[in-house]
Amino acid sequence: MVARYHYPPASAGLLSETRVLTYSGHMKDLTEDSALMLRYRDGDLEAFEVLYRRHNQALYRYLLRLCMNRDVAEDIYQEVWKKIISSRARYQATAKFNTFLYRVAHNSFIDHMRRNKRYSSAGDYDPDDSIHDADEPDIAAEKQLLRRRLDAALANLPDEQRDAFLLHEEGGLGLDAIALISGVSRETVKSRLRYANSKLKAALIQPVASPGESA
Repeated sequence: MVARYHYPPASAGLLSETRVLTYSGHMKDLTEDSALMLRYRDGDLEAFEVLYRRHNQALYRYLLRLCMNRDVAEDIYQEVWKKIISSRARYQATAKFNTFLYRVAHNSFIDHMRRNKRYSSAGDYDPDDSIHDADEPDIAAEKQLLRRRLDAALANLPDEQRDAFLLHEEGGLGLDAIALISGVSRETVKSRLRYANSKLKAALIQPVASPGESA
């Protein structure tokens, strides 16, 4: 298991199997994820490393808050990147890379749920319990309480609403992309996001009584 806040690395073994090609120009000049994935498809490992650094943390947070179980999230996280790597030869830039990435993640989560009808969500999974050194103790305690409220409220959302919210917030995806990933209409996504935001807002606007308040 990886240490907390150290996101699991991409599989060096799988990466090393890919033929390396030399490209002219600097990698920093490439801004489009799809272009990077196409370069990786053609054997440019550096392009994949840029993609991985760009998306690994948001993907991990998405899975962690979706699964509510650290061990499960880490297993699916590794599975997702392995699928991305193994699909490189077939990749076509028909959609944005993050839509492709989160569709793989969403489907991997669904597959896990089908394989494991019941799993514990009581694992140690808080993705944001670090406290910034610059925060005063009372401010840090209030931020931690709000984070715990948010996670508790997320845990109480129906799976479909939580997934839509996390795809939007962590994945940075729009309505059409979420609809494509979830296999539902755009209006259904709008409805899920509206209900999710309403419930989360209600949970967060409660006054913070004291640092010792339970979530």
